[in-house]
Amino acid sequence: MPGITREEVAHLARLARLELQAEELDHFAGQLDDIIGAVARVSEVADQDVPPTSHPLPLTNVMRLDEVRPSLTPEQALSCAPAQEQQRFKVPQILGED
Repeated sequence: MPGITREEVAHLARLARLELQAEELDHFAGQLDDIIGAVARVSEVADQDVPPTSHPLPLTNVMRLDEVRPSLTPEQALSCAPAQEQQRFKVPQILGED
């Protein structure tokens, strides 16, 4: 497999609007070549009998059931609030919106 060239790294850098020095082009060309080689080796391992997955372990819902439980009344929740309006906490305006 041909390696990544300095010109290809320079082209990618221009597309990404990165300014790279000459020594960085050589350095990154080697690193990108190593990365592409590693991905190619992983691709060789995967076989037709291995189904594609998005997660290595099966996922289950770990959320509890949504059950109504006793809680504070609006009056109790707002009892120590410094300011309230229409059964809601009233806070200072911060974004300049109404």
